[in-house]
Amino acid sequence: MAWKPSEISDQSGRTFVITGANGGLGEQTTKVLAGKGATVIMACRNAAKAQQVADRIDGDVRVATLDLADLASVRKFADSQGEFDVLINNAGLMNIPFSRTKDGFETQWGVNHLGHFALTGLLLDRVRDRVVTLASIAHKQTPKLWIDDLNYENRRYQRNLAYAQAKLSNLMFARELQHRLEAAGSPKRSYAVHPGVSATDLFTQTETLLDKVSKPFIRIVGQSPFHAAYSSLFAATKADADPNVYWGPTRWFGSQGPVEASPSSKISQDRDLQRRLWEESERLTGVTYKF
Repeated sequence: MAWKPSEISDQSGRTFVITGANGGLGEQTTKVLAGKGATVIMACRNAAKAQQVADRIDGDVRVATLDLADLASVRKFADSQGEFDVLINNAGLMNIPFSRTKDGFETQWGVNHLGHFALTGLLLDRVRDRVVTLASIAHKQTPKLWIDDLNYENRRYQRNLAYAQAKLSNLMFARELQHRLEAAGSPKRSYAVHPGVSATDLFTQTETLLDKVSKPFIRIVGQSPFHAAYSSLFAATKADADPNVYWGPTRWFGSQGPVEASPSSKISQDRDLQRRLWEESERLTGVTYKF
């Protein structure tokens, strides 16, 4: 039988940190976990907007400022946190015009991957249980990972490929983190998940006509934000979930359906490339993991 959030056990006494929790999947994930008794820390760039969302949710929900496009903000947030159980790397940008973060990184890769890479590394010693990182079926859209030009210094910017590279990086990071946790003999786990396709605000940030027409179409081929949050909730709460499986919906080319073992591209499974991406991410962010 398909897994549903109703199967989540009482989460009282457990604390979850969720990035980008002020809308879409993050908001739905927060609602479910808070409803199960968990303490949820909504880590968001726009704290005022996040507080408005938090005020509508019953339970122990707290808001903290985190701007993944600014490594100084990432460090400040990490310094303010004590021990907690689960980190959910949920925040993301999709198909936006070219720009750079405060630290000079291409914004989609800088926010979606590097910001979360730095955050996880800075918090890992305080994570008691697991890390869940959201990738995407869009990771299959890129033919390669430009390991020698990840930051778009020497190639033409293509917003869809930039998003695909960022999501591929999320998937490879989650897998490499699990490899390193296992090698260190750590009981902590790292999960990669994808939500399928859902009509969230991700589809309204392109600054093109697609912002007006994409949501109605996505509602037809995809699933609601609540159902799209199933993958994150499954990986964050199911005690015996296999961390070596890429969890997500598989129907309609991965756009919808129950949480199952989901296929991923061959390149995402390249162990050497996973290590190289990790090393480059440590170099660029200045965050070195300690296991």
